[in-house]
Formats: sequence, structure tokens, C-alpha cells
Amino acid sequence: MEGGKRITVSPRPCCGRRIVAAKKRPRANDGFVNSVKKLQRREISSKRDRAFTMSDAQERFRNIRLQEEYDTHDPKGPSSMVLPFLRKRSKIIEIVAARDIVFALAQSGVCAAFSRETNQRICFLNVSPDEVIRSLFYNKNNDSLITVSVYASDSYSSLKCRSTRIEYIRRGTPDAGFALFESESLKWPGFVEFDDVNGKVLTYSAQDSIYKVFDLKNYTMLYSISDKNVQEIKISPGIMLLIYAKASSHVPLKILSIEDGTILKSFSHLLYRNKKVDFIEQFNEKLLVKQENENLQILDVRTFEHTEVCRSEFMTPSAFIFLYENQLFLTFRNRTVAVWNFRGELVTSFEDHLLWHPDCNTNNIYITSDQDLIISYCKADSDDSLSEGNAGSINVSNILTGKCLAKIRASNSFPVDNSCSDNPSGSCCCNSKKRKHGSKTRSTVAEALEDITALFYDEERNEIYTGNRHGLVHVWSN
Repeated sequence: MEGGKRITVSPRPCCGRRIVAAKKRPRANDGFVNSVKKLQRREISSKRDRAFTMSDAQERFRNIRLQEEYDTHDPKGPSSMVLPFLRKRSKIIEIVAARDIVFALAQSGVCAAFSRETNQRICFLNVSPDEVIRSLFYNKNNDSLITVSVYASDSYSSLKCRSTRIEYIRRGTPDAGFALFESESLKWPGFVEFDDVNGKVLTYSAQDSIYKVFDLKNYTMLYSISDKNVQEIKISPGIMLLIYAKASSHVPLKILSIEDGTILKSFSHLLYRNKKVDFIEQFNEKLLVKQENENLQILDVRTFEHTEVCRSEFMTPSAFIFLYENQLFLTFRNRTVAVWNFRGELVTSFEDHLLWHPDCNTNNIYITSDQDLIISYCKADSDDSLSEGNAGSINVSNILTGKCLAKIRASNSFPVDNSCSDNPSGSCCCNSKKRKHGSKTRSTVAEALEDITALFYDEERNEIYTGNRHGLVHVWSN
């Protein structure tokens, strides 16, 4: 899947990084497609000693406990909201943390900000009575939060972006932000995509078939691409891949510089006739092409060296996450995760890491900035007596080895060896069904591990935030 963060529009939003203006009814797979973007645009620098990294990770997560619970639902609803569904309890679809503030977006379109210092809700980010927030993006370049919304007054047909400094949100004045890309008509199938790696924003106005690239630092427009034959754009570090309308036996492609739009290479890739294209992906100089019931093709666009992987070994995944500096990529298929290199070889299969959601909803996956660890909401062990029903576990695994380093589950504490500073026997008092988390936390650990719909890891604070279908956010911390 392409990089960036594209987001789709509808009154019942799904999170994402490429935000695509949708028709009245949302596309069924958008929530999954878009949430992948949150992960795959982070570069890696996994240069530390691997053994140290593993032991460090186990120590980091050893004593994490359920500490706090936040509620995005207000029975009375924010006084400014007039849309009935904004006042209803709904599941959390996206969590973002920045500067000790946790932002939780509910499927209804309500977004709440909570302070980790005071453990209180600061404010709702909906500043208009008919605003439905579709997705969030933290812009580290200017310490601001970008919200992407649709409005009832516009029949939810156009995307509207707003930038608000974190400091204003901290003060409880989210209306102090300003509108972005007001000149762009972002109606379906238009979109806006945030690319954190290159520091760019890509917009597409379907009205006039024009792509525009903006600077993420100051939002100035850098250049535009006007070509009605472009079917898709994929972003990699430093470059963009333009995919044109497929011909009978080939697909025309262009590689552009992300900085100024200069054409670096134009070429065509041969295709099997009458075969559906499963995906075309760009990964630095590597092009991945897969057609229905055919082998995976890996092409080096500089040397045109060609590698094929047997279709029985590499079946079309639901999603990709590219690990740029390691020259590896993750694939997601049937609740499992695997790591591949660009010789088409399977590098890693993960142990004890069966994802909870069958659609590999990557709202429930976080990859660290070093991209050495993957944190996921997974199926609990079959012998976990307290994980009956909808309770899963939060697993931490090493990406390069596939080893499960630690997990949060209902019956045992971190790490996998079941040690616990409060109870050396391994039966952690913090993870029992008794409510021993203080007055501020109403859910037990088993309850907090049920129906998790969003997950985020704050690397600076070493805290995991999870959201569930009830609109609750739980803080797992030391």
C-alpha cells in the first residue's frame, strides 16, 4: 500500500492517513486501508545491538499496569453539538498522543483531548455544531494537530482540514486553529494525504483532476500535477510513483522527485493480459507487482533486475508495512504477520502473534520509530482462563526475530516469563479480576482487554493507550 495518510469522508468515519472524499456510503475496506498508512510512513534506524534491544524491550514493558481510564462519551454531549449521533457512545477508531495529551477519536466523529498530567478531559476538538471529525494527524514540524472533518451543512461531501497548535488545545481553546487547503475542492474521489517522512502533503481535486504537493512545515504549495491519465500515486522517501491507466499488456509508470516534481524515470511494466492487478507498490528503487493467480514480481527500476516469487509462497496480503532502512517489508494476511526481503525470501514468522481482528485492522498495531518492535492486539492464549469471551492480549514482538518479548493479558503480567515485582509467583495482583487500580479506573484488566478497537504507544512516556467499542480509553503504564 502506498505511503502517507489518506482519509475517507463519511458521517461514520474510519481512521486513516490518506483521507479520500467519499460518496454518501463509505467504502467497506477504507478503515483498514487508511489505518495502515499510520504505520508505514515511519523510517527506521535499527542500528543497536539486537540482544541489547531485546533485553531493553523486556525491561521497558516489565511492569506496565492498567493505570487510568478516560471516557470520550459525555451523556449530555458537548453543548455545541447538534447532530444526534455525536451524542451517542461509539467505539474508538484512532488514538494519537503528543506533548502529554492523548487524543481519542470515536467512530461517531467526536474527538476528545485528555491530559496525562491531570488525567482530566481538556476539551472536545469539534468546534462546529455539525462537525464530524474523520481523522487526526500530529504535525511534529510545528507542534500542531491537524483534524480532517466533514460537515452536515455540506452533506458530508467535502474534506476540511484545520491546524491547531498543541498549546491552544492544552489551554482548552481548540477553536484557535486555522483552516488549511481552502482553495482545494476535496470532494469524492478527492483526498488529502499527509506524508511525515518527506514532510509533504498531497491533495487531489477530482473536480479538475489536479494533484498538488504542499510543504508540511508551512503549508505552502510547491507544485502541481495535472494529468487525467494518472490512476494512483504512491509515495516513498524522496520519490513519488505515478501509475497510469493500464493498457492491454502493460502499465505506464513515472517516478518523480517528491521535492520539485521533476521526472526521474519513465517506463512501462509488462503485464499478463486479462489478469487483474492485485497491487503495484513502490519501495525506494524496488517495484512490487502482483497479478491475480500469478507470481510476485520484484523489479529494480534502476537496473531492471527482475525477481519472481512463486505464488504459492507469496500470496496476496491484505496490507504492507515497509521498513525502509532495513530493506524489509511486513505483510499481513489471515491474522498473521510476516517479514520479507527484496529477494523474495521470508525473513521472519512471528511466534505467538495471532492478530485479534481478521481484517488485520492496523488501528490495533503500533510499530516503534526504530521499527524493531511491533505492538498488537492479539488473540489470547487458549489456556488463559480469564480471557474468555472478547478479551485478547497486547503483545510486544521483535520484528527481526519474530520473538514475543512481552504481553499484557488478563491472567498474567508482563513479561512472558510471568515475573511480577508485586507477586513473584507470576499471578500478578494487578491483573486479577478484582478492581485494584484506584478510584479513577472503573474497568478491570480483563474488561479493558475486551474489544480493543485502537492502540497507540507513546515512546517518550513508555505508555500504551487502548480504546474500545464503548468509547473508553485505557492507559497502560509503569
